[in-house]
Amino acid sequence: MITRRDLLVALLSTTATLAGVATLRSQQPVMGSRVFDFARLAETITAVGSRRDLVRAPTATLDELEMHITSLNAYQPAHAPHQHPDEELIVVKEGTVEVLVNGETQTVGPGSVVFQASNQLHGIRNAGAARATYHVIRWISPGMLAKKPN
Repeated sequence: MITRRDLLVALLSTTATLAGVATLRSQQPVMGSRVFDFARLAETITAVGSRRDLVRAPTATLDELEMHITSLNAYQPAHAPHQHPDEELIVVKEGTVEVLVNGETQTVGPGSVVFQASNQLHGIRNAGAARATYHVIRWISPGMLAKKPN
């Protein structure tokens, strides 16, 4: 049986952990302007293709900017449809992908851009027999715009 003391200890432990994570994030250096040379990016092989991580860091106006490049093998999904509070852009570099946007599935090719809004179910999979590659740009904004005065 879980007691009040057990719940209090769990709550305090969770709070301390989250405070530690927030402190670590705030200590990350703010990223300045830079170039990400595709030829120099390390490629990590995954079960469905590969991934190249560019950055995951705060910027002058964002709590976090995360960018990566994913390549999917033929007919492979990146992952199951999901949602999260941050927003993201997907830019298709090569191949054909099927994306879930606003509850609808659409198929798009090279040069296409997909915007996934906050907390909306979304997903992506390679819809073709050739490899599909796309760039992902995700950001976590602190809500930079102040409320306008009356």
